[in-house]
Amino acid sequence: MESVTVKFQENVLKKIDESIAFNNFNSRTEFIREAVRDKLSELTRDELIEKFLALRGKAKIKTRPEDDRKRKLEASKEFFAELDKRFNRSSRV
Repeated sequence: MESVTVKFQENVLKKIDESIAFNNFNSRTEFIREAVRDKLSELTRDELIEKFLALRGKAKIKTRPEDDRKRKLEASKEFFAELDKRFNRSSRV
């Protein structure tokens, strides 16, 4: 593992320290590593969304509106489950 030196403004460090205490991180290093992992994951997800949107309307078959609603509901449940997991929130009702 390589070391990287990063400088932060004092107000940013204060926010990091508050978040560390609130989210039970062990150190600034652990917090920053997790933040970098999240950002890399977000960038990958954004690339996938762009590819998905490029395919919009290209399907050879048509779907019914009720099928679309069902898929949207399933996707939103997955999305909120991921948010709950990521932010250590209790399950939604």
